[in-house]
Amino acid sequence: MKNRFTFLLCIVSFIVHAQKEITITDIYQKGTFRQKSVRGINWMNDGRYYSAQKNNDIIKYDVTNGQPVETILKGSELDPSINFMSYTFSNDENQLLLMTKRESIYRRSYKAEFYVYNLESKALSKLSGKGKQSYATFSPDGTRVAFTRDNDLFYVNLSDMSEVRVTDNGKFNHLINGSTDWVYEEELSFTRAFEWSGDSKTLFYLSFDESGVKEYNMQVWKNGQLYPEDYRFKYPKAGEDNSKISATIYDIESEKKIPVDLGTDQEYYIARIKRTLSPTEFSLVRLTRLQNQLDILHVSSTDGSVKVVLTEKNERYIDIDFVDELTYLKDGRHFVHASERSGYKHLYLYTVNGQLVNPITSGSWEVSSLAGIDETGKKAKVYFTSTEKSPLERQFYVVDVNGKNKKTLRGEEGWHTINMGGDFRYYIDNHSSPSQPLKVSLYQTKKNSLVKVLEDNSKLRSTVEDYSLAPKEFFTFKTVDGTNLNGYMIKPKDFNPSNQYPVLVFQYSGPGSQMVRKNYGSGSNDYWHQMLAQKGYIIAVIDPRGTGARGEEFKKMTYKELGRYESEDHIAGARYLDGLPYVDGSRIGIWGWSYGGYMSSLAMFKGEGLFKAAIAVAPVTNWRFYDTIYTERYMAKPQDNGSGYDDNSPVSHSQKLKGNYLLIHGTGDDNVHFQNAVTLQNKLIAEDKQFDSFYYPDRAHGIFRNGARVHLFTMMTDWVLENL
Repeated sequence: MKNRFTFLLCIVSFIVHAQKEITITDIYQKGTFRQKSVRGINWMNDGRYYSAQKNNDIIKYDVTNGQPVETILKGSELDPSINFMSYTFSNDENQLLLMTKRESIYRRSYKAEFYVYNLESKALSKLSGKGKQSYATFSPDGTRVAFTRDNDLFYVNLSDMSEVRVTDNGKFNHLINGSTDWVYEEELSFTRAFEWSGDSKTLFYLSFDESGVKEYNMQVWKNGQLYPEDYRFKYPKAGEDNSKISATIYDIESEKKIPVDLGTDQEYYIARIKRTLSPTEFSLVRLTRLQNQLDILHVSSTDGSVKVVLTEKNERYIDIDFVDELTYLKDGRHFVHASERSGYKHLYLYTVNGQLVNPITSGSWEVSSLAGIDETGKKAKVYFTSTEKSPLERQFYVVDVNGKNKKTLRGEEGWHTINMGGDFRYYIDNHSSPSQPLKVSLYQTKKNSLVKVLEDNSKLRSTVEDYSLAPKEFFTFKTVDGTNLNGYMIKPKDFNPSNQYPVLVFQYSGPGSQMVRKNYGSGSNDYWHQMLAQKGYIIAVIDPRGTGARGEEFKKMTYKELGRYESEDHIAGARYLDGLPYVDGSRIGIWGWSYGGYMSSLAMFKGEGLFKAAIAVAPVTNWRFYDTIYTERYMAKPQDNGSGYDDNSPVSHSQKLKGNYLLIHGTGDDNVHFQNAVTLQNKLIAEDKQFDSFYYPDRAHGIFRNGARVHLFTMMTDWVLENL
């Protein structure tokens, strides 16, 4: 009798677990499905140890066994008492730069209070008491820290904490010294526009003259405030004037400023500032305004002279992500550069003077990222991740710098990202697959042997089992020109192929992006899709032409015609789904955010009734409204490509709307301006098209803060249940 009672309890427990439902608060408030990782890792100079931040402490770990061996800094013992958010070592590891009270400005820019901690004397010193600083950076010799504040560049002598002002003409919305302007930050992922020379004797910095750039203004509706504030900032829209860039080298000892001639043509961008291995030489990556020519410049820190060592041209554009692979070898005679010259992104070895030595990788697949270059052996070894096995996956490889002896280090199915130690004896593998949450493991490189699993997300795996989440099912279909496109589905847990189900398509679709991956998940929205699947919807995720990981031709075919091929592909995708016996073709919807909102709008309108419902969150509705760097990279200037801008604008097709349409935007969106939503709404109103809309006061592009994310997805859920 007792055994029978136990058996019944087990059945009841199984039923309860199988029926556990996901809620919006689980996803966006409680963090029920949040993946754990190992963050803040800093490899130590000797390669035997790494450090990581744990709460308000910095712990030193032995790489050979992953065990903590020392508390480098105990936050509770700091005087004055501070809670730091991140830390940076000086090159000799005798000092720490601690960041506190970080305050975001835009997506990547920030200001904060910094403290310098001396590990020998245990002294903690505030970097500056004259206001928050941005991008504080040790000099290579550890004697100074440079930073920007209020559009000017400064440094502090750590010997006596004296502050030196390098520039004094910075002014908001007029001139920026040592930091980048809005469009550089957003589209080049570049905020710190200064760099120390290798000998610590000079500072190179850029200045941005924004006086000729037109302003965009946003009203800020603060609660309880009688009148809204008017926030104005410089935002160059496609075809309009950019900031004028100048470069200067500042000599610390003489206080002399040496101008650097970056070129007489102002129609360019300085996409990166680096150092070569020479202590008196800087390396700059310069792009033409249309980003179809890249130049690598070497700049002398002693006299400011400039030498162009490599020029690469492309008939369409050069992908901005490639500039981060530029790496100077310690032999002082070579560098590695990434290029699509073969039609796929690969790595190439050049002499320091820009002469091609040899391809390092080759084939009809792409290098995803360069993990490191080990020069300790007879031949340098290059470590990288790539799509060689599948464009849906990333595996980890090593190859000799001459392109020979390529070996697979991590070949397990799924997605690998690698963090290598400075001496390359160890690496950390961050790996997930469609069925395996993030697993963080420490490996010894030479033997390629596991040292320790640092995080396996066992708690999340157990949680996922409790909620009975549906697996990803991958599929392909042919679009209108016969090209195979990739996608995956999430089906209801009780899926019955004899029934018919509504489908909600999710996509981003932007140039070079990728949503269809054999990884565990890309964020909280994946769990919202799982929640909808629990409610009886099939979720389909599709990557159209123009997305990434499949070579240059697949990615760049959308050049000058953003929206045309992607919308064709999502319409073809809807027709493919309609042909599946278990899909209710009268109930297919599509949604997306930002570029994805642009695409859900365009596919909805051009589909003319094929989609029953569409949601567009923060969409671009005409590329004329978006910024110079992003838009002109893919579309050229509107003055030279007017039809490309207008022919595939949702505003140009809004009269074709049939079905249910929800338009959502934040009024404080500094990136994709609320203007996009207003323009489309006015057109729909003029055409007597009924639609739903919702705006979020003062929220930026991500629609966060004060419960906005929970509110947004609750509203979207209710809308999908009612309209699809």
